[in-house]
Amino acid sequence: MKNENKALHHRNLHNNGYDFEALIKSFPSLAAFVKENQYGNLSVNFSDTEAVLCLNQALLAHYYKVENWSVPKGNLVPPIPGRVDYIHYIADLLAEDNSTKIPVGPKIKGLDIGTGTSCIYPILGNSIYGWKFVGSDISSDAINHANSILKSNANFKKNIKARFQKSTNHIFIDLIKSDEKFDFTMCNPPFYSSQEEADKERATKIKNLNANKAKKGHKPSTKSTFGGVTNELWCEGGEKAFVTNMIQESIEFKDQCRWFTTLISQKENLIELEKELIKQRVSESREIEMIHGNKIAHILAWRF
Repeated sequence: MKNENKALHHRNLHNNGYDFEALIKSFPSLAAFVKENQYGNLSVNFSDTEAVLCLNQALLAHYYKVENWSVPKGNLVPPIPGRVDYIHYIADLLAEDNSTKIPVGPKIKGLDIGTGTSCIYPILGNSIYGWKFVGSDISSDAINHANSILKSNANFKKNIKARFQKSTNHIFIDLIKSDEKFDFTMCNPPFYSSQEEADKERATKIKNLNANKAKKGHKPSTKSTFGGVTNELWCEGGEKAFVTNMIQESIEFKDQCRWFTTLISQKENLIELEKELIKQRVSESREIEMIHGNKIAHILAWRF
């Protein structure tokens, strides 16, 4: 299952860019960040965290009826269009077992591993398809902030629950209850294997961003959208170790979940992870490619 176009999923509402005039009507605060770019088009400074956060708030308000959504300073600000894509591809997976019709409504239940302060996947999944969610995180601060978002959006309170994962060494163990069943799990795992690796990559991104600005005659930026706290960015062994652990733990819950899925940011990790899936004797696995402009990410999905 691959997206052959260099674009977002065909059901993604953001395929044609941003309608800033409409967004400002829904979220007036965005007006302060919108200016004409060098091509004469309305845009925001995507290297400015405040601008990107405000754009996200406007997108959520305009398209998904989400109010009072925020991300604490220093945490990752998730790009809404890319997050929406993951939801749509999961919907395609579920449709395969439902006579090609996408199942909607609260009978479908998903588990978001590492939901973070934004709780973005449960919010989008519930808003677009009406699915129920449990969003988990090892950070009590993240869970507390996610709960504050849910409390201020009454339409989500009934269908989304934020759950603290007390065990930092486990993913599904000590989280999924014995009588609980999920139609799918999803995850955006930590990319890096250490804080040093994360800092080095962040510095490289900022350097490249400012180099591109210099070519266009713009001033270098002192602000950056490349945020993220420790558990969002890195874990011991990085992405490959995290997902390997996820695959191994999924065996214990093979009868409680239809599809296990996770984002994979580093394509080279897919080879070893596919070997692990074969080793654990999964009945089926998928590599779903998502192309967002010049960026390519993958969803790894498996079931028993």
